[in-house]
Amino acid sequence: MNLLEKLDAAAAARKAMLPEGVGAFGIPIEEVYSATEARIGERRVILLGTNNYLGLTFAPECIQAAHDALDAEGTGTTGSRMANGSYYGHRALEREFAEFYGYCAGIVFTTGYQANLGTISGLVSRGDTVLIDSDSHASIYDGCILSGAEIIRFKHNDMIDMEKRLRRLGNRTENTLIIVEGIYSMLGDQAPLAEIVDLKNKYNCTLLLDEAHSIGVLGETGQGLVEKTGLQNEVDFITGTFSKSLCSIGGFCVSNHPQLDQLRYLSHPYIFTASPSPATIASTRAALVLLREGKALRRQLWKNCTQLYDHLKKAGYTLGPEPGPVIAAILDNPKQALQIWQSLLENNIYVNLILPPAAPDGKSLVRCSVNAAHSTEQISYVGETFAKLHRQILDADA
Repeated sequence: MNLLEKLDAAAAARKAMLPEGVGAFGIPIEEVYSATEARIGERRVILLGTNNYLGLTFAPECIQAAHDALDAEGTGTTGSRMANGSYYGHRALEREFAEFYGYCAGIVFTTGYQANLGTISGLVSRGDTVLIDSDSHASIYDGCILSGAEIIRFKHNDMIDMEKRLRRLGNRTENTLIIVEGIYSMLGDQAPLAEIVDLKNKYNCTLLLDEAHSIGVLGETGQGLVEKTGLQNEVDFITGTFSKSLCSIGGFCVSNHPQLDQLRYLSHPYIFTASPSPATIASTRAALVLLREGKALRRQLWKNCTQLYDHLKKAGYTLGPEPGPVIAAILDNPKQALQIWQSLLENNIYVNLILPPAAPDGKSLVRCSVNAAHSTEQISYVGETFAKLHRQILDADA
């Protein structure tokens, strides 16, 4: 096949999975009314697929900070951090992230995807090894590929399999980077960080933790899994994104290793990408303050998470192992997932549809993202609708 024929083949495979007329991916949001409601077509829907975990997208502090930055510094930097794109706000946000974690250094990237791409490809190279969880995000896989290092996968959250692979590396472990995530984006489960740290120390490796889905969600001040487990001093590098709890766009890496600063001269995604706009940086700085002080928001978020998880479990759905802001109903095949997803939309509920090969183990997922702004009534309505659809669709197939 030539290049265009390959695209045609990919389109045919996608069409075979999606019935005619079902546009489940990239669905246009016509208007956004709040952190929990929007319009899709003519429907006013409950947003349950946005990763807006603390519900801060309409926070007055963030909006005002963005307005002020637009007025003072314009719409964009038009340059990379290595050229003209390193404004006061970028440097201030790096200091604030480092201080937030109690680390000595921080770097801000233009997207969360680039935070992993740039950090991983700057830390390791050909001749090194990366040991990654098999459920790792695409940005982690792509960062490893860009680096040229050898990639070794271990079974998801399986410490026996992880240690087996570390043993096989012998003295190569000194040049091995272990990469795990605080909360995994498919099923919402958490990494067994204490056991991972034990293995990292036993085999003298370096550890990178991606807190994209756990910053703002876990820990007293929202640092993520490192704070929940008290292991801040055991993790070498933490990456994360602004596009979830921080309700913006961008990414970061923090570390207690002063060598982090050298990534500025080694990381192509950092060197060759225009820096985030002043408004983006300003709103993120405001959101970081709200996140750090957001104990009440986190309490409400977890109340909502537990309420929806219990609803879906009682209704008979197969779920991930624990409640959290990511709650995925695991379906046996794409047909079931599509029916549930489309029926939810017809009942004015927007969620995410995940089909193979993106979903783990060949399954399909209907994935919900809960946030602190969802009301008890909204969560109850969503749970009742899921229960009704289980009876109508899944029980009928049984």
